[in-house]
Amino acid sequence: MKPVHKLVDTALGRSAADLVLKNAQVFNVFTGTFTKGDVAIVNGYIAGIGEYSGRKEIDVAGKYITPGFIDGHVHLESSMVNPAQFACAVVPNGTTTVIADPHEIANVAGLEGIRYVLNATEQLPLNVYVMLPSCVPATPLEHSGATLSAKDLEEFIHHPRVLGLGEMMDYPGVLHNSNAVFEKIQLAQGKLVDGHAPGLTGKNLTGYIAAGICSDHECVTPKEATERLAQGMHVMLREGSAAKNLLSLLPAINQYTVKRCMFATDDRHPADLIEQGHINHIVNVAVSAGTDLAWVLQMATINAANYFRISDLGAVAPGYRADLLVFDNLKDWRPVMVFKDGQLAAEDGKSLFKNFFVDDKAIRNTLSLGPISREKLRLPAHSSIARVVGLMPHQLVTTALELPMPVVQGEFVPDTTRDILKLVVWERHKGTGKVGVGLLKGLGLKQGAIASTIAHDSHNLVVVGTDDAAIMLAVKAIEHIQGGLVIAAEGEILGTLPLPLAGLMTDQNISEVQEKLAALQKIARSLGVKMEYDPFMTLAFLSLPVIPALKLTAGGLVDVTTFQLVSVSV
Repeated sequence: MKPVHKLVDTALGRSAADLVLKNAQVFNVFTGTFTKGDVAIVNGYIAGIGEYSGRKEIDVAGKYITPGFIDGHVHLESSMVNPAQFACAVVPNGTTTVIADPHEIANVAGLEGIRYVLNATEQLPLNVYVMLPSCVPATPLEHSGATLSAKDLEEFIHHPRVLGLGEMMDYPGVLHNSNAVFEKIQLAQGKLVDGHAPGLTGKNLTGYIAAGICSDHECVTPKEATERLAQGMHVMLREGSAAKNLLSLLPAINQYTVKRCMFATDDRHPADLIEQGHINHIVNVAVSAGTDLAWVLQMATINAANYFRISDLGAVAPGYRADLLVFDNLKDWRPVMVFKDGQLAAEDGKSLFKNFFVDDKAIRNTLSLGPISREKLRLPAHSSIARVVGLMPHQLVTTALELPMPVVQGEFVPDTTRDILKLVVWERHKGTGKVGVGLLKGLGLKQGAIASTIAHDSHNLVVVGTDDAAIMLAVKAIEHIQGGLVIAAEGEILGTLPLPLAGLMTDQNISEVQEKLAALQKIARSLGVKMEYDPFMTLAFLSLPVIPALKLTAGGLVDVTTFQLVSVSV
């Protein structure tokens, strides 16, 4: 409960504050200005800004105070570490609140995955709110570890940290009045429904919004963002590891639209969290691009709090929670102190909190590949022309190529001289033995195989390789470590990164994870992977059949433009 009586007494000067941050330049999100004053804190809340005394005082003369930063949409699992380690990475960078969509882990472990995220974030010095995953599986063409209906999600909808329904990727279901989709939207009545509508425009976009969908984080052009803002949507300016849209969207911001814009990372990988930061990195990029400082800080704080209806976050003002950042300057955006509920949670880039035990048995040992045999990797050739997934540098979209391919004993085989590899997606949740096999052009791998159980959104096992022997070796290694990343070549396992938590995360320190990931990437480069492709990030999106043009699932090759399975043979 908010200590209202104490707050009033402290605000009026009748009693001393627990803590006072003295002589700061304090950012006011409501006026867009910095003003000099003391920030008085009582029981984790702000009593007032002005002249105050406290039982403890910290002189921050010459420094700047802002509210804690808020990430409007993030998948914690993309950090490859558990929530506690994620907090250790982002809190020192100034993020004190995240809105998480646990659809990655839900696609693997279903309801147990959502329970794990809620339990594992309960005691963190980081506000973790949850938007319930709306599309598990993402499409009927995928093979996920669970299928979640509106009835399944009822268990969580009234949880105090559940704010609504996560990104509604099934926009065809919305536009065709799917009962299953509308049952989920109805479940979130009175709460929020986040959107996911890349490329949707015109009346299709209008119909999507009319269903009650409130936001979108998939805009890539100012025109897309403006069309959504004009129809009442909130727009999340995304700058993640895979998709970087911030700079292209800044022209959509003006004095009228800014209040309906906020920042989101969506997916942020260990290297970027460690080397660049989190929301503070987005703030830095936006300010460096010439965006008005007040607008940037509003998008990083109060705008997200207002959208998500969290009335006591996002401002340095009386009655708000004391989630505060202290900066030496307004240039590098690395906070020297981070206060969470009035307690010092990080200082000089280092977290000051410890891990706590979380029962994670339900999300371990999630790999069930079924019988592993060379026969599963056959790619029958019914013609000499094959459909090939074509990579595009720095893009999640692929091209649909039709190329002549070598055929050996009735099978298409990789052709490394033309940079064409075998691509495999192996169902890994229920041991069905389903395996999709296709061809990939552009990665540059000259020998061996690369495998991963991070494969959006169903997170089956995805492998790319130059020959079946290397692919088989990588598959067996993934089975042995129960999920993670593997590189195999010349009959040996050259490197692994075990991710035993749902095949997506580990409880290791994020710095150690990044060191191992960097070592794997170095190995991949030595085997020929081109510099323009992050090998594991590229693999992670090759099985996602909602991003054009060709993708591969455990069920086979998908033409995303027609949303149909197609033969590899033309």
